[in-house]
Amino acid sequence: MSFLLLWLGVMFPLVFSPGPANIVFAASGASVGVRRSLPLLLGIDTVFLIKSLLIGLGLGALIQEYPLTLQLLQCAGALYIIYLAVGFLKTSLLEHNGQQKRLGFFDGVIIQLLNSKGWLLVLLMFSLFSEKAYQEYGEQSVWVLVLWLAILNISMHLVWIWAGGLLAKLAGDSKNQKVQGYIYFASLVIVAIWLLVDNPIWQHWA
Repeated sequence: MSFLLLWLGVMFPLVFSPGPANIVFAASGASVGVRRSLPLLLGIDTVFLIKSLLIGLGLGALIQEYPLTLQLLQCAGALYIIYLAVGFLKTSLLEHNGQQKRLGFFDGVIIQLLNSKGWLLVLLMFSLFSEKAYQEYGEQSVWVLVLWLAILNISMHLVWIWAGGLLAKLAGDSKNQKVQGYIYFASLVIVAIWLLVDNPIWQHWA
């Protein structure tokens, strides 16, 4: 139990913090609600589960040996986030007549594949907790960490979707919902710009 609490103390704020995927979850919840956002969640968390298994079973060492891979993913992810932001902005300019933008399973897969924060989060988890987990759970340690992370991811992502839907209901009229759409657009663009600027790849051309 003490190990689980230690793990939660580190991983909870990392998973819950407002990164690219969480902002997209909130925007999707605000746009189409919890139920219609579930395919997006399934896409994102399926890829998260697969990357956790791959890194836990040895891919992490390969990624650390070739850091340019993550840097390129970070650039591609930033561009895709800008594309999503424009889509949400277009939706916010429409009257709510059933034309809301709905992100599906494939969108979730792309978002998580290109989400460098997600890759780094999993790498950090295994670098910090692999040894202790092995002492606690032996050969099952990788599976235990992957399961814990999957449960934490799904629960926190549902919270972000629900919170986005709740804020949309509280916003009430279409004017306030348009303002909320602008906020999501600006948030995603800021995250994308940060991913582009705070990328070690530019050091290769400095």
